[in-house]
Amino acid sequence: MTRPLIGITAGLRKVKASVGLEPAHTVWPAYADMVRAAGGIPIAVLPGDPTEAEAVLERLDGILFSGGGDVEPARYGGEMRPRVYGIDAARDEFEITLALAAHSSRLPALCICRGMQVINVAFGGTLIEDLLDDDGERLQHWVDGEGKDQNVQHEVSVEPGSATAKALGADHLLVNSIHHQAVRTPGAGLVVTGTSHDGVIESLEPEDAGWPMWAVQWHPELLGAGDEPSLRLFKALIDAAR
Repeated sequence: MTRPLIGITAGLRKVKASVGLEPAHTVWPAYADMVRAAGGIPIAVLPGDPTEAEAVLERLDGILFSGGGDVEPARYGGEMRPRVYGIDAARDEFEITLALAAHSSRLPALCICRGMQVINVAFGGTLIEDLLDDDGERLQHWVDGEGKDQNVQHEVSVEPGSATAKALGADHLLVNSIHHQAVRTPGAGLVVTGTSHDGVIESLEPEDAGWPMWAVQWHPELLGAGDEPSLRLFKALIDAAR
């Protein structure tokens, strides 16, 4: 059986080199590990000229929009906050263009954390700039250090019968919490399918059933292949990509 080629969006970070800290485009190994575990072949997609987006997607069977720094608040009418970090205008522009092109071509897509926020902004949605500053009682959605790999952080309820629930094989699950932003207003054509008990939007899917796209706020790649819902989600991407 042919193994589909899955592009994973890369982010620009400073990494230690022989001459000191140098900028590098990076993809966390956990994303690639899960794509392989689900039966796909991972390949990095580097941010670049937005006019290249369609040509890039033509060579892929599916795409994974990965996590990373925050989307620039000005893109969705938001405000800068002290904890907004890692803004990369070039990456934002390229990935938003990729998202719209993926929709146009109905290319299977999995959007994780920042990826969910990118897809939402691409379709005109807005974000909560910082959950710690936002009104209301919130669960602790940001867990740093060793806690990032724990799956018992908070519960997510998923709409029964939704494409998200079918992909996960569950409508209630425990997820990790490694984000300080979240969707505020869903973009046009996007449906909320999952929430945490404090009302934070945890998953989206398209109204258009012809586009296999799943967006989740947590990090299933860090929960690993031993976590059945996480592996099922990646397998849904691979199956659609075939």
